[in-house]
Amino acid sequence: MAAAVARRGSFSDSGSDSEDSSLSDSELQEAFAKGALKPGLNVVLEERPKRRNDTDGLKQCLAEFRQQLAWVERLDVTLGPVADPVSQNSSTSDDVDPENDFQREMSFYRQAQAAVLEALPRLRKLQVPTRRPDDYFAEMAKSDQQMQKIRQKLKSKQEAMERSEKAKQLRAMRKYGKKVQVEVLQRRQKEKKNMLNAVKKYQKGLSDKLDFLDEEQTSSQGNKKGNASQRTKKGPNAKRRYKNQKFGFGGKKKGSKWNTKESFNDVSSFQSKIAHNKGSGKGGRGGKGGKKALNKRPGKRARQKMKNRAR
Repeated sequence: MAAAVARRGSFSDSGSDSEDSSLSDSELQEAFAKGALKPGLNVVLEERPKRRNDTDGLKQCLAEFRQQLAWVERLDVTLGPVADPVSQNSSTSDDVDPENDFQREMSFYRQAQAAVLEALPRLRKLQVPTRRPDDYFAEMAKSDQQMQKIRQKLKSKQEAMERSEKAKQLRAMRKYGKKVQVEVLQRRQKEKKNMLNAVKKYQKGLSDKLDFLDEEQTSSQGNKKGNASQRTKKGPNAKRRYKNQKFGFGGKKKGSKWNTKESFNDVSSFQSKIAHNKGSGKGGRGGKGGKKALNKRPGKRARQKMKNRAR
């Protein structure tokens, strides 16, 4: 006795119900209506459903095939493959190796191409449109919500890739920085070791050269020059600039008005008229008529008398 088993499992097996079940929904509904379903997860059928030879249905389909309808209603085209542009020969089915995927797919492609070349002129002759209008808008296969989810997923993937790339670059930079630091430390240790060996040789009398001291001095001088150049580039601070603006830029101040040999011999600024009170009266120390200018302010005693009178 042959039996067919239909599984109706728990939630964990619900995803594979349609695949594992050998019964359709209509058969299960009929069994439920007849009361053939027993309690439990499995339903055992007593016998396999018999195959029916529907001769009437087959004859009806054959009669529909034999109807002499117009070609625009049938749209059937039976042709061989189009000629190969390389070999200029139409290959038959016997020439195609069914085990060769490329030849098989190319034969399908050329056969579909021949059908298109035959059907398109006939459709244009019958005035049947073959192109979509410019103002035609078809409903999308997926909804806007689904496309939004896809966009968000693609965006998240792209951001994750960018983050991973940045992390890789940072790791590479750290490795490079550590490598440079290790190289610098190794070079310093090597220089120190060489200098100590040279000092020991000099102390033991094995060598009379002091080149290592010259190298050390040149390196220290180079560092000092670098620091001095950095200081000059930076310039004085704000406090120093304010004092320079207020009091000058430093330098010697004592004896700045003393005569020197050059200033003593320089008589270019000497004016005899002013020196001998022979000026015109418009300038100089002589004033008008060569006499000294009168002091407009009264003397101390005169001012004191003026105060006494006012009292």
